[in-house]
Amino acid sequence: MGTKPKEQRLGFVAGADAGGQRLDIWLHRQLPDRSRAFLQKLIREGHVQIQNPKSKIQNPKPNHPVLPGDTVAVVIPPPEPCEVAAEAIPLDVLYEDADLIVINKPPGLVVHPAAGHRAHTLVNALLHHCRGQLSGIGGVERPGIVHRLDSDTSGCIVAAKKDTAHRALQAQFKERTVAKLYLALVWGVPRRSSGFIEGAIGRSATDRKKMRVVSHGGREAVTEFEVAKAFGEVALLRCTLHTGRTHQIRVHLAAMGHPIVGDKVYGGARKHPLTAEAGRQMLHAQTLAFDHPRTHKRLEFTAPLPQDMAALVRRLET
Repeated sequence: MGTKPKEQRLGFVAGADAGGQRLDIWLHRQLPDRSRAFLQKLIREGHVQIQNPKSKIQNPKPNHPVLPGDTVAVVIPPPEPCEVAAEAIPLDVLYEDADLIVINKPPGLVVHPAAGHRAHTLVNALLHHCRGQLSGIGGVERPGIVHRLDSDTSGCIVAAKKDTAHRALQAQFKERTVAKLYLALVWGVPRRSSGFIEGAIGRSATDRKKMRVVSHGGREAVTEFEVAKAFGEVALLRCTLHTGRTHQIRVHLAAMGHPIVGDKVYGGARKHPLTAEAGRQMLHAQTLAFDHPRTHKRLEFTAPLPQDMAALVRRLET
């Protein structure tokens, strides 16, 4: 994947505000672009050391207290070489340059390899198309992947070719400056023509693969919706994501009483001819906009509806 990546060596000195804070939490404040889970793994694997005038702690635990004046040394190992095979899978490229690539992902294409799905993914296709020139930050199985779409969701997705681009794009997603507009075909017509759905999202207690709106312990989630077209039994909604939680649109629309047509997980697979015709969840990432990580120019991309969803909408319009 291009030049061989090197390990990163970083050093920090704890200020007066450290005050005995847990090492993993304090370190996350210094490295906000890294997940706390990633930093905990670094600590447990011995890549973090603490030194002060009195002692040197070689293998601190994640809950070790950080005190004012402590010097914290961090070594971030280079990402493992990618072992995912490149595959000549056709891609609908909306934009590409030396830093990144934007794809109109077809429905049914899994984004990255995982248990039970080791090949025929977007990552396999990108490795072939980009000749291995993808950011290594995502790890062995997710090179270049900055964000994800569910396998049955179609539309715009961006991947990074360089680590610098990856970090810059990650920061924009975290700061919520990336604009994401989706089209969703849902059961029923909302009473309001537009509005916001605000409900924290957490994992289901009965099925860990599912998410749900929770009153305690979830993560803030905000979805804006607008009725684009109403067809009686179903409606076409424009949905803007103001946060990016797992299955957010699917969970929020289901909680509002309007699950996505064809969504087998969140109540949209009703016994109805439309469900059979849809064959999948009718959700499409239509528009993606962000600042170019190198030039800082605002870029906006629009992916046309895939054939199956476009045909269903046309039939409903007649």
